[in-house]
Amino acid sequence: MVEKTFTVIDQSGIHARPATTLVQAASEFDADIHLEYNGKSVNLKSIMGVMSLAIPKGGVIKITANGSSDEEAIAVLQDSMKKAGLAE
Repeated sequence: MVEKTFTVIDQSGIHARPATTLVQAASEFDADIHLEYNGKSVNLKSIMGVMSLAIPKGGVIKITANGSSDEEAIAVLQDSMKKAGLAE
């Protein structure tokens, strides 16, 4: 299992467009990937789950991945968030 913590830097937080990008990226991997914010954890492959967290700018999130491609999944998600200016 691999986990990494990020701080959301996008002015609007994690809204529909970046949430869709994250879900699509997570769905490419053969791993259980979860997003945790404020004590709640959701499947990162579920757009409704991600949107339900209502993550604002400055929110600290944790992504965990468990499976055969867990390290690669975290690396790709981290890269996607940095390129989109979503989190660091």
